[in-house]
This record gives sequence, C-alpha cells and structure tokens, in this order.
Amino acid sequence: MANTIVGDKATSISRPRLLSLDFFRGFTVAAMILVNDPGDWSHIYWPLEHSKWNGCTPTDLVFPFFLFMVGVSIVYAMQAKKTDTTAHPKLMLSILRRTVIIVLLGICLPLIGDFQFSHLRFPGVLQRIGIVFGITAVLYIKTNTRTQIIIAAICLVGYYLLMTLVPVPGFGPASLNPETNLGAWVDRLVFTPNHLWGASKTWDPEGLLGTIPAIGTCLIGVLTGIWLKSDKLKTGSQILRLTNVGALLAVAGLIWNTFFPINKSLWTSSFVLFTAGLAIIILSVSYWFIDVKGYKKLLPPFLAFGRNAIAAYVLADVIPAIISIIPVKDNGHKTNIWSYMYFHLLTPNFSPENASLISAIFTVIIIFIPVWILYRKNITVKI
Repeated sequence: MANTIVGDKATSISRPRLLSLDFFRGFTVAAMILVNDPGDWSHIYWPLEHSKWNGCTPTDLVFPFFLFMVGVSIVYAMQAKKTDTTAHPKLMLSILRRTVIIVLLGICLPLIGDFQFSHLRFPGVLQRIGIVFGITAVLYIKTNTRTQIIIAAICLVGYYLLMTLVPVPGFGPASLNPETNLGAWVDRLVFTPNHLWGASKTWDPEGLLGTIPAIGTCLIGVLTGIWLKSDKLKTGSQILRLTNVGALLAVAGLIWNTFFPINKSLWTSSFVLFTAGLAIIILSVSYWFIDVKGYKKLLPPFLAFGRNAIAAYVLADVIPAIISIIPVKDNGHKTNIWSYMYFHLLTPNFSPENASLISAIFTVIIIFIPVWILYRKNITVKI
C-alpha cells in the first residue's frame, strides 16, 4: 500500500526516520505486490488469498496494516507543523493536494493498456488510502488526542450500529451479506454497476461506507505514532506496555467478532480492532529490535520498499501492465510476453500453485529493482 510525482533527495539535516516503521511498511508493500500479482488467480496458496467473506487470512492483514502505518506516518511528518497554527492553511492545502493525487492515481492507473472509461472503477485501494489519509491528517492537525480517541470510537461503534440496525431499502432488515448490506446499497446508489468492482458489479470491497471504520484504523495508527514519539517509550517495560495494548485490541476484535464478524470487505469494526492490534504488536516488537537495540543487518531490502511505498505500489501496476501489452506470437496465435513466459517457462516445470507463486515473486523482484536504485541514491519520491 508510497509517494509519487516529485522526487526529493534526502539531506543530512532531514529529521531522523523511524526505521521500524520503514521496515514494517516495506514488508507490507512487498507482501501487497506478492498477493496482487499471482501468475494464475485460480491457483493460489490459501495464505495468499483473501477470505471468501467472514474471517481473516494473512492476505487480509496487508491493507489495514498499511492504513495503520499511514496514521503513524502522519504523526512523524506533521507533529512539528501541528504546533504552528500560522502554518495550518498551507498544510491543509498540502493535505488536500496529496489526497487528490492519490485518489486520481487510483482511478487512472487501471486505464493503462485498457482505455475503457465506461467500465472504470471509482472505489479502490488507492482511493481509500487517499480519502482516509486526508480526513485523518486534518483530524490530527485540528484536534487533540482525547478528541481523536472519541472520533475513532464513534467511527467504530457508529458503523456497527449502521450496519446492524438500519434497514436496507429494497431488502428489509439490516444484513451483512455481500449484496444486501447497507454499504452495498449505498455504493449502488452513488455509482452505476459499471463503476464498481468488476468481479461483482453489485458491491465493492472498498466502498464508501467502509471508509468510516477505515478512518478508525488510521486514527489508531495516529495514536500509536503519538505514543512512539513520546520520550517515555525507551525501556523494555514501556514498549511491552504498548505491545499489551495491541494484544488487548486484538482480543477485543475477536470478542466483537462473535456478533459483528471480522470481515475485510465490509471493514467491520471487529476487523479494525483485530488488525490494528496485530499491527501494534508487530510495530512495537520491530521498534524494540531495530530502533532501540539496533539490529539492522537485514533491513535494506525492506527499507527500499518502505521509503518509496506508493511509488512501489504504482510501479507494481504500471510495469506488469506495460509488459503485458508487448505482443508475441505463440504457434500462430497472438499473446503477450508475460503470458508467453508464464506458460512456456513456469507451468511446464512447476505445479500450478508453485508456478503462480514464482510469477508473483518475480513481479516483486522486478519492482524491487527501481525502488532499490532510489534507496541507494537516497531518493524518496513524494507527492
């Protein structure tokens, strides 16, 4: 789940980076590319698949982890500017600009190699990242920590009440099924079927209503970032306290799951607590080992992805799309070079699942090359 358009070379006086955050974000982005680019969607190992509906696989953790880290990053990027109220108007314009660019990237990237505006999907991953970033950044700048906690709680509890109590027009009582839940109804009301997720046309896993609890995910990231930025978080016992908070949130999510199921497509409130809790645990453990204890030998590949996360995500859309439109002939039939290599090099020599996995790993390696060059040159591409 990065940054594009304008490249800025880092300087020696730039603020210190939270290496554990870069590592966690880089690992998450690499995992996102891996699960988004299998060689064959019909042959995937189960950990690399999304849950069919309720439940949570490792793949379902990728997107909420990224949104959580967006919240942490907001604190590290904007804390100094938050205190200077005279700089707020300029900061708000910067937040708006970034939001618009990320949303437009999400809408326009699918057009590469397939200019079908009539079937262009309006909701999407980058669109949700952009909107959630914009709203959460404004909340962080304009409100205090107590208000942010209250807003996060309202997002989660309010969404739960909406989804479980409000009748769905045309269907009757509240439902949590794919096509008959309130979020699906809202998406069909706002967008025509051609502009929703192509696999369903009747609902979208990144729909509008699900943005409300997604803001809750990002706000929990903000609160975690505030805790990490405090001078108090230096000893093992203090970091353990943060880890315990993550464990409590995860357990709370599991308890809520008993009557509001963990579900990524609906981005249920139980899903928010469960995944944010796991993210806090992973980040706090990483913080202890990397930023406090100084274990950094295996970091560089993940730091490369983490420091240019949106750029890596965009490249993961652009590069395969460009490769896939390079035409080749296969026994007199037209195909593209990507399919040719897959069916002539991988499928004859590996099982269907392994061939699909190797193709996905190859995609990660391809994307790694440009982000590694940027990392080695100390360049962070920003919006």
